[in-house]
Amino acid sequence: MINDMLSYFADAANWAGDTGIPARLGEHLWYSFLAVVAALIIAFPLGVFIGHTGVGKVFLVSASNVLRALPSLGIMTLLVLLMGIGLLPPLAALVLIAIPPILAGVYAGVANVDPEVVDAARAIGMKDSRIILQVELPLALPLILGGLRGAILQVIATATIAAYVNLGGLGRYIFDGLAVYDYGQVLVGAVLVTGLALVLDGLLAVLVKVFSPARLAIAR
Repeated sequence: MINDMLSYFADAANWAGDTGIPARLGEHLWYSFLAVVAALIIAFPLGVFIGHTGVGKVFLVSASNVLRALPSLGIMTLLVLLMGIGLLPPLAALVLIAIPPILAGVYAGVANVDPEVVDAARAIGMKDSRIILQVELPLALPLILGGLRGAILQVIATATIAAYVNLGGLGRYIFDGLAVYDYGQVLVGAVLVTGLALVLDGLLAVLVKVFSPARLAIAR
């Protein structure tokens, strides 16, 4: 199996064309990017609102637990039955996966800002909008990036399900390999997905460290 995988990587034909490794990698990143952006649009303002006002904390915990418990493949299959074949069903499933960590990171980051800092900002006449943008969000940035990091990794790992409905991405190698019992090709897909996740995790870990409060304080 390992020899078959190495032979697949060594074959130049597998690196060219619409079904080559670079093309599949680009498709995988594109699906993941769309899902994370859509999740950010939904979860970021909601997390900021709940973290700043404290309203809806029970809803946040309940909704996050429900979304985390949803089986992505089952949800995608249901959406395909309801909506038909296409990008939208797997994308919707990926968005549902990405929302909980982003929502939790934004909420926790904003809610855990020192109340004395917020009170001081109000004392000098800052409005809520300025407090959020200039005080809470900068201090909450490490936790926000941590939540985003978790969301991206989960989406990258789960985006392989897009191949289940005949879309592209790195999952194509896994499903196509399983269909013909070519486990070397399955291993190719698994290695590529794992490598992509590790690379992105490393980059995001660096970002989290760069924007840590201690490092920012030293830089100032």
